[in-house]
Amino acid sequence: MAPLRTLAAFALCVGSASAFVPATSLTASQPAVVPRTVPSTTAVSAVFEDAVKDFESDYPKFAEWGWGPSVHAEKWNGRHAMFGWLFIVATAYAKGHGLFPDGDAMLTYKDWGPLALISGKTYITNERAIILFANVHCFFVGLMNTICPFPYGDPLLLDPNHPRYEQAMERNKTPFGVMPAFKTGLTEEAEMINGRLAMIGLIAVIMDSFITGESILDLTNKMFGGFYY
Repeated sequence: MAPLRTLAAFALCVGSASAFVPATSLTASQPAVVPRTVPSTTAVSAVFEDAVKDFESDYPKFAEWGWGPSVHAEKWNGRHAMFGWLFIVATAYAKGHGLFPDGDAMLTYKDWGPLALISGKTYITNERAIILFANVHCFFVGLMNTICPFPYGDPLLLDPNHPRYEQAMERNKTPFGVMPAFKTGLTEEAEMINGRLAMIGLIAVIMDSFITGESILDLTNKMFGGFYY
């Protein structure tokens, strides 16, 4: 079973890799909206569309920035979830291959002060400190991209004063539905499906960790058939 689990997990990772590059960027040289088939209306999608309209009318200030139930918000949440899985897998690999120097060594209060403590009781290990600093670094990179987005990519927040704001808002008017069309490669549909799978996977592994008491890294290693350590 372990080789089969490993093969399945590898296939999912390969499929998700294509989602990190959006099919289209909000550039002036491209048409306002890339043609996309509107999904068939079902009871579930109708409820979602009504909720989007209610949110826009109740919280117009949040909606104009792309927050709330929208295509833009779901796409970015999926991107963050996919990056989270990439970071988890990379951390598991680093742990399994001894890339953390003295990973089990505890930080000392003399050298690090209160930063070395967890909840004021136990000391943090060198491994966890490296992971923490890496997460903080990625957080600030994302924060800077929010404040000063690249002109060739999708902005995290929709600035009403941005020259491509109307273009992005027009894209939000065409939801992907409960199940987006299955299109492989660098497509918006593939990115949306992979993002949803990544978000569901994160929720599942966190719940599993909470129930079993095992760490997320250990559960990830089991999911890949003990590939990492």
